[in-house]
Amino acid sequence: MAKGSLTPAQKAAKEPFLPMLRDLARAYQAFARHSAVHIRELGLTPPQFDVISTLGNTSGMPLHRLAEKTLITKGTLTGILDRLEQKGLLRREVPAGNRRSFIAVLTPEGERLFNDTFPAHVAFLKARLQHVGREDMARIRGALQALQALF
Repeated sequence: MAKGSLTPAQKAAKEPFLPMLRDLARAYQAFARHSAVHIRELGLTPPQFDVISTLGNTSGMPLHRLAEKTLITKGTLTGILDRLEQKGLLRREVPAGNRRSFIAVLTPEGERLFNDTFPAHVAFLKARLQHVGREDMARIRGALQALQALF
């Protein structure tokens, strides 16, 4: 290799989009850490809270739709549902006409937990995000949606 020329790895490291991706990852990690502390104080793990929050105010959801909405893989989701079921927060119902699948439904205790924890966590997050103006939120959402559309 000629003196002064860059290796393929050195060239790749200079791609202008890499700092943006690092900032995106760091922003998500900072949010996830901040959010997880409060969720654990509420007595749940972040994935359990995600499932309860997604099922709250619904009549239940098939596993594949729940996996899509929570971004939790089906294999991991099964274990989370098992633990929530053991705690009496969730039940699985077999829909009429399709005995090969089931619908995850919050129990009355699960609904109570949702009604307590969801508003509390939204208020917790609002304390950090309330100073972000509507225009800034719209701009950030637009940028994130544009980035998502690339993939």
